[in-house]
Amino acid sequence: MRRNRHTGMITVINGSTIIKGFLSILVLLLFIFSASGVLTSLRPEYRISSGSVNSVANQFSGKMLFSMLASENHYFFNALPGGEPAVSVTPQLLKLTTNISMDDPRSLLGRELPGFSIFDTEILVAGKGTNYTNMPYESSPPGDVAENGKDAALQNVDQIKEPQKQVSQDPKMTTGGRKVVLIYNSHNRESFLPYLKGVTDPNMASHSKINVTKLTDKLVQDLNDKGIGSQASKTDILARLNQKGLKYSRSYQEERGVLQTMIASNKNLQYFVDIHRDSRRKKDTTIVLNGKSYAKIAFVIGGKNANYEKNAALASKMHKALDKKYPGLSRGVLLKKDKGDNGVYNQDLSSNAMLIEIGGVDNNFDEMYRTINAFADAFSEIYWDAKSVNGSSGSPAAK
Repeated sequence: MRRNRHTGMITVINGSTIIKGFLSILVLLLFIFSASGVLTSLRPEYRISSGSVNSVANQFSGKMLFSMLASENHYFFNALPGGEPAVSVTPQLLKLTTNISMDDPRSLLGRELPGFSIFDTEILVAGKGTNYTNMPYESSPPGDVAENGKDAALQNVDQIKEPQKQVSQDPKMTTGGRKVVLIYNSHNRESFLPYLKGVTDPNMASHSKINVTKLTDKLVQDLNDKGIGSQASKTDILARLNQKGLKYSRSYQEERGVLQTMIASNKNLQYFVDIHRDSRRKKDTTIVLNGKSYAKIAFVIGGKNANYEKNAALASKMHKALDKKYPGLSRGVLLKKDKGDNGVYNQDLSSNAMLIEIGGVDNNFDEMYRTINAFADAFSEIYWDAKSVNGSSGSPAAK
């Protein structure tokens, strides 16, 4: 206790209050450090990220945000067409907390009906005949197939024509020896039923030799022939997963480290193409153009990538370029951001990243190679047009 001589007041200092205050601060600090430790020790896929914040923010439209601001400052109503709207926050909060949208009945059924979640994909650009009943999907191989690495016996392999350098004039422009396109396969053992003896189940279409990596080799060859320096990643992702005891669902995370290493070792890389094949049957994945059978192509965009719009813009350009020369070949541009999907597909590493589905489990390499030729044709046009617009037309081809 202390007496104030000037005012005559008595100030009482309670020691227990001071101790409680210090203890409260100490407990608060311990809580903050403990929470930080837990968050940083979680696996990357469970941590809160900018993509998570973006996902939450996407639930609220610009119109709604303006309306909320205008409720406090009516000046903001001038920015809204039609004046003061009647906007309810309840539907957005319901969607944010339960993933149920009153405007989309799929959100009610997708969690209850087995397999219905594949319809959560959003069609950004619809190709001819593409709808919610025939969108591409990838089914994981059974655990024993993915883990033991046993291959089915092969058939019809003598009909596969290996990629050959095109016998044509040298390209007018080249990238001057620089490798600017990286082509890879996150699901590198996706195979095709016509070459697997006795296999009829699409989920079992997996092989260590006859698989989508042959499409990668073909695209590298075709782009190089057009003067666009390209390289392939030969990493066997499934083998790495098995060595580490990881599940097939970790394929994209495993591929990510490979991509980051290759990007660090080659600063010239500008475009990234991840080649897959669909699990749908031939009627949905094949088209006949000018009397020749082609495997259809689809572009998949990861919506959990906060900058997915740039990748979607590139895919849309490719779709339009293909549709102009090969009508109906492209199935369109699809956005996947449901919690059941990876939703990023490593497309956050570049604004020029593409995941493409070439054909399906029933297509043969003749059909798929024709599609690769078409893709390379469309891509080369977009690539050299972009160089021209940016004031760089590449290097003249060596004579």
